[in-house]
Amino acid sequence: MTPAEHAQLALLLEVAGTPKPGNVDRDRDFPDLRFEHFLAGAIGSGAGLRAAEEGKPVGEAFEQAVEGMSHQEGGNTQFGALLLLVPLVKADELSPESVTEVVEETTVEDAEGFYRAFEHVDVAVSDPPEGMDEFDVRRGSSAVSALREADTTLYDVMELSADKDGIAREWTNGFPRTFQASERIAELDGGISARAAQVYLEFLAHEPDTFVAKRHGKKVAESVLVRAQEALQEAREGNSELVTAFADSLVEEGINPGTTADIVAGGLFVALERGVSP
Repeated sequence: MTPAEHAQLALLLEVAGTPKPGNVDRDRDFPDLRFEHFLAGAIGSGAGLRAAEEGKPVGEAFEQAVEGMSHQEGGNTQFGALLLLVPLVKADELSPESVTEVVEETTVEDAEGFYRAFEHVDVAVSDPPEGMDEFDVRRGSSAVSALREADTTLYDVMELSADKDGIAREWTNGFPRTFQASERIAELDGGISARAAQVYLEFLAHEPDTFVAKRHGKKVAESVLVRAQEALQEAREGNSELVTAFADSLVEEGINPGTTADIVAGGLFVALERGVSP
């Protein structure tokens, strides 16, 4: 399979894993966001992922992937995952150094493509730093003139958000959790989507999810982490019922640890490229 195909497969395997507390999986839907929306989003992102594989600029490939992903009724299914996958697919080799080179070489034009991608789907984001309203990603194309005037690259944009956004933090620190997830997936036994679901729970129990913090606040994100730790401990002792109950409760509460799921999708891609077979 090609890197672009492996990226699409990673998106499919990530959503197929279950139980995946708080996120859509093959056993759980939200009222307005269903399993099949994620399947359609993964297929729709293909043209943009192939563009990244062919060496197209990161911003152009990302916007194309998001635009294709948006062609389903659920809205934003994989925006964050694609923001990780595009530079991973584009990299000459799958190493932190190579992917860092890709993202550090992004341009103002790449930033423009990133901002335009927000016009295709509704993405939950934090307010920009004080005095930086002109760079609010929710402005979409309207922010292009400010980007050009300040000569702001896509990497610069990620640096602005890295203190409170887990995907931006991956970009600016060599994709550490993405590569850690791939290594953990490779270590485990069983079906690859089941391994991914286990890694998802382990990661959720290790670090507060930044998407949860954006939507519900820091205290809720920290509470989810503690509950994940309890569920993980029970799972390790052979009690899977608590994990299922935890998964159901987060869905009922509308708490969606999306950043953790996105990072697992990136880890799945790296694992597939390194030879892990589904």
